[in-house]
Amino acid sequence: MRVSRQTLPHLQVPVPSYRREDVTVGIVHFGVGGFHRAHQAMYVDRLLEQGLAQDWGICGVGVMPRDRRMQEALDEQDCLYTLVLTHPDGRWEPRVIGSIVDYRYAPDDPEVVVELLAAPTTRIVSLTITEGGYNIRHDTGEFDADDPAVRRDLDSGEPPATVFGLVTEALARRRARGLRAPTVMSCDNIEGNGDVARRVFTAYARLVDPGLAQWISDNVRFPNSMVDRITPVTTDEVVTALSARFDVQDRWPVAAEPFTAWVLEEDFADGRPPFEKAGVQVVDDVAPYELMKLRLLNAGHQGLGYFAYLMGYRLVHDAAQDPLIAGFLRDYMDSEATPTLKPVPGIDLDDYKRTLIERFANPEIRDTVARLCAESSDRIPKWLVPVIRENLAAGGPVRLSAAIVASWARYAEGVDEHGQPIEVVDRLADTLVPLARRQRSHPTAFVENTDVFGDLAGNHRFVDAYTRALDSLHREGARATLKELAGERR
Repeated sequence: MRVSRQTLPHLQVPVPSYRREDVTVGIVHFGVGGFHRAHQAMYVDRLLEQGLAQDWGICGVGVMPRDRRMQEALDEQDCLYTLVLTHPDGRWEPRVIGSIVDYRYAPDDPEVVVELLAAPTTRIVSLTITEGGYNIRHDTGEFDADDPAVRRDLDSGEPPATVFGLVTEALARRRARGLRAPTVMSCDNIEGNGDVARRVFTAYARLVDPGLAQWISDNVRFPNSMVDRITPVTTDEVVTALSARFDVQDRWPVAAEPFTAWVLEEDFADGRPPFEKAGVQVVDDVAPYELMKLRLLNAGHQGLGYFAYLMGYRLVHDAAQDPLIAGFLRDYMDSEATPTLKPVPGIDLDDYKRTLIERFANPEIRDTVARLCAESSDRIPKWLVPVIRENLAAGGPVRLSAAIVASWARYAEGVDEHGQPIEVVDRLADTLVPLARRQRSHPTAFVENTDVFGDLAGNHRFVDAYTRALDSLHREGARATLKELAGERR
């Protein structure tokens, strides 16, 4: 049975008990993908089930060409979709989520989106636009005003097409109309994600109107947050299994692990839903939780991905069940990541690290190694390079994190250990792959890319560890390199 408003009473899975027609839009969200639907939208759905937050429904907005598919799927299903929690014991726990009540594809009618953002009822603009979506230069940490899409919005005189242009135009209208500013809430995996959002949106606004930039700085709030739920890309197998197990036909369901966490800074301009009643931790300082998650889980995924792919693994749970990989990850977490973390209130770090390995090894998630290896130039600089820099400054060890960078460099050559091609999915692939293919004769070619690594290639401690691991990957292969690293630590 196809998921839709009409079929809800007949589906044999949990469905919204609240009247969706009574839910009005209070949140406009950019980047409706799997993670948003498994995380933020799920939390709002929890509140609606409690009879709360009826004025905090979500309208999704897509700006990228790939978002057309999401529009079509959600339109066909009245913005309903199925979230399936996949437990390690094989049990599937489905629920139809109803908190997204509208969806707009901005290229079709940017004016409608701008007016939606400018409406006084829109009090939160939230974001999952990926780590690369904030248009930040890795070498300077500043907004890239020369990005072609940004220049087009600024110079063409056409309606805005980027998230920066759409939001900034809406904020300008709110200012002109004397309306209250909204909250811009980033839910992306970036250290200080709210601070980053503040920096990039005010930088864009400054290019439009310095007075508007000042108004944004004074009035718009940008809370930091930590978000956590492993959510792989939806596969055809998930669609088929959902139909076979539960007689539910869904064009684009979401499968995610049972674990979920959201730590959110109490910093809102015009109210917020009572998120704490849905299990969100609302705190004064998100930074300790943020660093813990980014440097253990996210950087840990990078530590697994390239070595695992080179070793022949294609599914994350298979790789995480390999004692050699699991031991390497735990050693990285203990010896290099943990010393860079702040105390995390209420969290047992040893238990968190142990649980992470177990979460990676969940066979029901069926996350792909290729997903972990994609868009690395947006991930490594934000999740792993800060660990390296802090340990270099403190005189701490960098051998394992340097080896992770080396495994990425080896993977980026685009050929595996059996001579088979690797599809390197990265916005900088045209630059990075040629650099990686030079490194057998010029070992530091890859890390000399200052746009990604800054000045790391000038640090002899990092370079010594990096080139040693890279040489071993070339001579001995990934498994032997991990064994060698394990032997050095014993």
